[in-house]
Amino acid sequence: MLYLRYNVISLVGDVMELEFSSQEELYKRVQPALKAKLAELHRLGYPYIQLIDIWNYLIFSKWKKAKNLTLSDIVNDILHVDNYKLDEYLKGKLARTRRSQDDLETI
Repeated sequence: MLYLRYNVISLVGDVMELEFSSQEELYKRVQPALKAKLAELHRLGYPYIQLIDIWNYLIFSKWKKAKNLTLSDIVNDILHVDNYKLDEYLKGKLARTRRSQDDLETI
């Protein structure tokens, strides 16, 4: 599970700590960044990619072993995810799913 504690330093030097208790809460918080990336992907010819695909790709590839991620790190990763690698990840996932279904049909 992705855990995030985020410190925000205000202009007067105060520190405000944000903690997200679940991935769902964090997902909702970063949806504007996910939507911006999704719009870019659709403009670039990837109409089949969905918000959850971007999120899952980052969870299972980029953030799997990450520690002490900040909210700004997460938003940056979302906005700068490699489109080609994301597409290849989804194609590989689809191929594995199809192979699993084919295996079940032969039983």
